[in-house]
Amino acid sequence: MELTTVWFLIVGVMLIGYFVLDGFDFGVGMSLPFLGKTNTDRRVLINTIGPVWDLNETWLIVAGASLFAAFPEWYATMFSGFYLALLLILIALILRGVSFEFRHQRKGVKWTRWFDQFIFWGSVLPPLLWGVAFANLVQGVPIRAVETGGWLYEGTLLTLLNPYGLLGGIVVMLLCFTHGLVFVALKTVGEMRDNARKLAKNVGIVTIVLAAAFLVWTIVMNLSNPNIGLIITCAAIAAVALIGGWVANLAGREGWAFVGNTVTIAFALLTIFSALFPNLMISTLGDEHTMSVVGAASSQKTLELMTWVAVFTLPLVLAYQAWTYWVFRKRLTHEMIPVEQPAEATA
Repeated sequence: MELTTVWFLIVGVMLIGYFVLDGFDFGVGMSLPFLGKTNTDRRVLINTIGPVWDLNETWLIVAGASLFAAFPEWYATMFSGFYLALLLILIALILRGVSFEFRHQRKGVKWTRWFDQFIFWGSVLPPLLWGVAFANLVQGVPIRAVETGGWLYEGTLLTLLNPYGLLGGIVVMLLCFTHGLVFVALKTVGEMRDNARKLAKNVGIVTIVLAAAFLVWTIVMNLSNPNIGLIITCAAIAAVALIGGWVANLAGREGWAFVGNTVTIAFALLTIFSALFPNLMISTLGDEHTMSVVGAASSQKTLELMTWVAVFTLPLVLAYQAWTYWVFRKRLTHEMIPVEQPAEATA
């Protein structure tokens, strides 16, 4: 297997890790208005991801760095062409991260209400816009190969907001929401757990319907793709896992429901990567403008060096993250949340 293909797979695995792990973080953030009836409820919800949310986001940083090093043309074209969408994602992630850290720094309803809003919208926008971006990569975008080298994106943000792209964004957002609700049920007890399971049941039905529509649309759009067999297989596994996770949630088996959602996200992304390969960005302006894996890759020596670095560092990262989840594996209760002291009177 060529190193260009190896690094396409590595970047794909890192993105899967990001959406699986930060995906349930987004879902927990989205659940605040629905499950957080009191401030203590909201503190419980935030504390379910408190020890791990920033660690989960490092997968995006590593994926971006790997993309920059392994496929600089892909990185440059996508980040310049999708600039506004990626800027909105960055702003949302910053506001969300700041809110986690500063929400508890000052007493008062108005203070916490603002940060709760930042957490909610900072959890909705990233998966929505990521889904729009990935769907457009599969459908094709108006990029043109220039004579001096590289590719130029000739569209706007509105170009990305087409029916297929919007459906992809909504599906990714709902997958993360369902994933997060199941995680809440897995990490809490009592009424919070029951409410999370009930909401996951209702949201899960909508997610199944829209995800099925998106996967069928993707398959139909790629009937002439040489990888159509792999695309159908990955889509089928994603669909079965999503339904299986929904059934497991109904039975109160949150662990298996979480596994089902994890498999769904992983194979949904594999469906997208299968539809892309051996290309990175499909051009709607003609096949001669399509960006291929080989055409956008770094030099052989660069890929070789990166491979050796990955061999030695990735196992350490995975081991540390597994240890972190093991340490914070226990369920949370309201009794674990310290009682807030009344705010001091101010002149």
